[in-house]
Amino acid sequence: MGARCSKFSLCFWPSNTKSNPNDSSDAAAENKNKNEDSLPGFNEFSLDQLKAATSGFSSENVVSEHGEKAPNVVYKGKLEDGRWIAVKRFNRSAWPDSRQFLEEARAVGQLRNERLANLIGCCCEGDNRLLVAEFMPNETLSKHLFHWEAQPMKWAMRLRVALYLAQALDYCSSKGQALYHDLNAYRVLFDQDGNPRLSCFGLMKNSKDGKSYSTNLAFTPPEYLRTGRVIPESLVYSFGTVLLDLLSGKHIPPSHALDLIRGKNFLMLMDSCLEGHFSNDDGTELVKLASRCLQYEPRERPNAKSLVTALIPLQKETEVPSYVLLGIPHGNTLLNQTSLSPLGEACSRLDLTAIHEILEKLGYKDDEGVTNDLSFQMWTNQIQETLTSKKHADAAFRAKDFAAAIDSYTEFIDGGTMISPTVFARRCLCYLMNDMAQEALGDAMQALVINPEWSTGFYLQAAALKSLGMDNDAQETLKDGSSLEAKREKN
Repeated sequence: MGARCSKFSLCFWPSNTKSNPNDSSDAAAENKNKNEDSLPGFNEFSLDQLKAATSGFSSENVVSEHGEKAPNVVYKGKLEDGRWIAVKRFNRSAWPDSRQFLEEARAVGQLRNERLANLIGCCCEGDNRLLVAEFMPNETLSKHLFHWEAQPMKWAMRLRVALYLAQALDYCSSKGQALYHDLNAYRVLFDQDGNPRLSCFGLMKNSKDGKSYSTNLAFTPPEYLRTGRVIPESLVYSFGTVLLDLLSGKHIPPSHALDLIRGKNFLMLMDSCLEGHFSNDDGTELVKLASRCLQYEPRERPNAKSLVTALIPLQKETEVPSYVLLGIPHGNTLLNQTSLSPLGEACSRLDLTAIHEILEKLGYKDDEGVTNDLSFQMWTNQIQETLTSKKHADAAFRAKDFAAAIDSYTEFIDGGTMISPTVFARRCLCYLMNDMAQEALGDAMQALVINPEWSTGFYLQAAALKSLGMDNDAQETLKDGSSLEAKREKN
């Protein structure tokens, strides 16, 4: 597993038209017009509406990359009409001028395009400054490119991401929104069909407390370092850094990449996972385009429209839907059918890294109330050895040494002196991490034998079923877990 970054994702409204990667920017704009009616107009939400949608801005609903302690946090929420939204909440020192904030938000909120995660509203009550966008349920480019678990991103999908992103930038430029702040792999989100979209949040001009570039200075356009100003050409430079990400599967500083390109060593840039899956000619063309975008002098960089023109001929497998290329289930029907907790959602998409983080955070609090009837002699003779096994297992689990954790949790379970559904849940995940789905299913079911009303057991059972290819059974089990959670919240 690579280091985990993404959670990130940005109410989606399904498109009625099939997106063609080879659409020109103008054709994409025509498709956008057909879909405009399916998107709501720009609204000003009350703070109470957004509190209700996000469960009081619960930390469990945080989906932004940098977590709840970051200056500007993004939450997932659900409106009363059932629509899912992404809510970006700025800290109190941001946007001191409420009128400027509203003007900026309304301007960005006029944009409507299938290549954007569109802005659908804002809130400007008192000191509060919040933006409301379409929710994108399938994570970020960073997650799929740098921190994949099931499969690396295919070459055809990388080319499609580049084209769709260029089309998004071309559309924004044509509508007078030629500036974008800190374009990077976290800003590219995937919708219910697996199509990449550009987050609208970066289109807002800079707030008082923010910076135009929060990334490492090595990735910042040279002119921004010189003047502190962002110009339209700066965006093309940032697009070039995203092309490097797509080529290499890593976040390579542009200076290092340009040295390789000048030394005719561009194949050293290429992601080793792509070996044998792309032609050298296609790789060369994309490297050349990235090199043009990364020119030191802004005037020597191409504009967004020429990026689109250059990328269209490179597209592969254009009739294959994005969700197939991305290796994800089609759509996100579970979002429409069932309100899932973060653990439920992680299990629904078999995101083992997220499941591990959540189980680690939950600890053993769900074991409270589970009966462990031990005589005093049993306690004195056996409990210390049992607790030692559990301590070793938990340490291995925390360190992501899942094979060692399996061994120690097995010692604890075989000791038989204590009963813990959480131990079965943790060993279940360890089995999934080691491609032992059948054993994982057995542990999830055993956790439910101990605690039949435990939603975590149902969610992990769904993950194991999904891992075994039993998607329909997995969906039904997710519903069972969600129903238990809803019942518990009512009580």
